[in-house]
Amino acid sequence: MSGDFPSAGDSHQEQPTIPEAHEGDSGWSAAPGLPHQGADDPAGAGMAPVERADNGQGSEAPGPGGAGSPLDSGGANLDARLAALQAENETLKGQYMRIAADFDNFRKRQSRDQDDLRLKITCSTLTEILPVVDNFDRARQQLNPQSEEAQGLHRSYQNLYKQLVDVFKQLGVSPMRVEGEPFDPTLHEAVLREPSQEFPEDVVIEELQRGYHLNGRVLRHALVKVSMGPGPGGAPQAGADLGPAAQAG
Repeated sequence: MSGDFPSAGDSHQEQPTIPEAHEGDSGWSAAPGLPHQGADDPAGAGMAPVERADNGQGSEAPGPGGAGSPLDSGGANLDARLAALQAENETLKGQYMRIAADFDNFRKRQSRDQDDLRLKITCSTLTEILPVVDNFDRARQQLNPQSEEAQGLHRSYQNLYKQLVDVFKQLGVSPMRVEGEPFDPTLHEAVLREPSQEFPEDVVIEELQRGYHLNGRVLRHALVKVSMGPGPGGAPQAGADLGPAAQAG
């Protein structure tokens, strides 16, 4: 009979545990798939929002390349900015070219003005020295040394005159040669006119004061005597230079 009932020694076997009921828990678990509603949660607070089914009639969001997208507006702004910068670059380039041309013209004009000023100063200085050269030349023509001492003095004078002439040559000064040349008012200044059997009319007979050039520019006009041609008594007879045929005719 002992086999029908558990003995006292079997009382140490574990009894099945019953989960403790928490406050507000009815003991029933939520059905699978449904959110658990606790006592602290308001009704429906823990429920996930239900999404509406898309029936295909809703508007789709514009894609990256669609009309009105930020990429299109940004590209248009970049194109406008690029066009504005290109126009500004062309404007600045034109201004730079004009300024460069104006500066080049200014530089050339300044160079010409400086050259003209330098030439005027040189002409003014040399013009003041030319009378000294004239006096040296006249004295050289008039001197006729006889004694040894006079000849030594004359040689010293000639060396001094040669040195002065060399300085003038280095500065670009050259004397005019006018005798026998046609009268030119841009080079000569007529002081006297007289008849001449040797020279035709308007030809320089004699140089009274030497004229000078400075680098191709007239430094001082030459004072000259000009021929009026043969006088009334020196005119050639009619037919003197004609041939026999002309005389016969």
